Amino acid sequence: MNITLEKSSNVNAKLIVALVEEDYKSQVEKTLKDYRKRANIKGFRPGTVPMTVVQKMFGKSVLLDEINNLLGSSVQEYIKESKLNIVGDPMPVVEDQESIDWNTQKEFTFTYELGLAGDFTVDFDAIPAITSYEIQATEKEVEETIDNLKKQFTEQIHAESVEDGDMIFGTFSQGEWSEKSAIPTKSIKDEAKATFVGAAKGATLTFDIDNVFVDEKSKGLATNKKGDDVAALTGEVSFAIEDITRQGATELNQELFDKVLGAGKVSSEEEFRKEILSIIESNYVRESEYLLRIDAEKALLENISIELPEEFLKEWLVKVNEGKFTMEQIEADFEAVKRDVRWNFIKNEIADKFEVKVDYPEVIEKTKDMVRGQFGMYGPGDAQMEEMIERIANGYLTDKSKKDNFMNMFNQVYADKVAAVIVEKVKVEKKAIDVEEFKTIAGA
Repeated sequence: MNITLEKSSNVNAKLIVALVEEDYKSQVEKTLKDYRKRANIKGFRPGTVPMTVVQKMFGKSVLLDEINNLLGSSVQEYIKESKLNIVGDPMPVVEDQESIDWNTQKEFTFTYELGLAGDFTVDFDAIPAITSYEIQATEKEVEETIDNLKKQFTEQIHAESVEDGDMIFGTFSQGEWSEKSAIPTKSIKDEAKATFVGAAKGATLTFDIDNVFVDEKSKGLATNKKGDDVAALTGEVSFAIEDITRQGATELNQELFDKVLGAGKVSSEEEFRKEILSIIESNYVRESEYLLRIDAEKALLENISIELPEEFLKEWLVKVNEGKFTMEQIEADFEAVKRDVRWNFIKNEIADKFEVKVDYPEVIEKTKDMVRGQFGMYGPGDAQMEEMIERIANGYLTDKSKKDNFMNMFNQVYADKVAAVIVEKVKVEKKAIDVEEFKTIAGA
């Protein structure tokens, strides 16, 4: 076998693979002998079918399979050993294969079009400094968080009559239509609230539905209707009140402290507020780190130039997507595609340079963190809970019906580790800002 690379530019090349009979003959003969042992052909006992018959029946298909297997492994091995930064996949030149006479030829030549990424280096010293934000929470954030916690942990009261802020459960009706649902009073227009406030459980209210809700979305949510059905529901409707729920008042006391932070974690309002402030700031640390990661990625992309084989990449995308996208659709999103391709090259270069590796226990731990998040946990639980979480994580990774689960989690760990290297290596300038300013920056 002889493989040669012919470059027509920095980013375009042809890979030419020349095969002679010695490259594939022994494997073809071995496969045909296996076929002969297993062949079940009328008129012959198993294992006694003449090789000429086996060759006539299966020779061509076996030859095709073995040559395709040989080409696939050889091309990939050449690319790996030559450390070629290929874009997409090698694309075989169809005309070469169409001209082959598989019945008589012993020597074959196959040509592949290659797209290559231009040479580049990742030099962190050449990247401008990136701002890392130190977010300072204020008493305002503490008060807002405590108010939300009080609402979250309060018990619901079943009231006898409606007050503003209540949730009203009941049944809509109009003609033959009826729907059990709930109306939050916050979704009712101020001028329409007089119809509801003061109404008792068991009462039936009649109103023009077009004049009640603050917007069409609220009307749809309350009536369980979607799309055109929301607009079609118009005129006078009835609503029979069956239950009224209200958030009870919650005091800043030990019961709330224990519900929020765990039994005995704090014993006074002052300690509770300090702990809430610490939690808020730690949450914003994570958000700040995430923004730093995004800004670092952006800085690398803006300051590292990588030439790409654009025409090859477009043609490959059309081919690999098998008609799902037209050339016009691909061209419309091509800038985003190029960005993703360039980022993958940069990321892999950093991983190679700094020897980033991902081990199975790291994938397990990442998956366990995901499961904890689904349970609303932000750290390890007790031994029994951790045993259950590990069991769920292992089941998720080994689910045969969802083969991508493991690779998705592996790629997340890989991306996290590369991001950690980037954040460690880039120049960082720290800046203290308040929460509102950070929200503005992050939103932009």
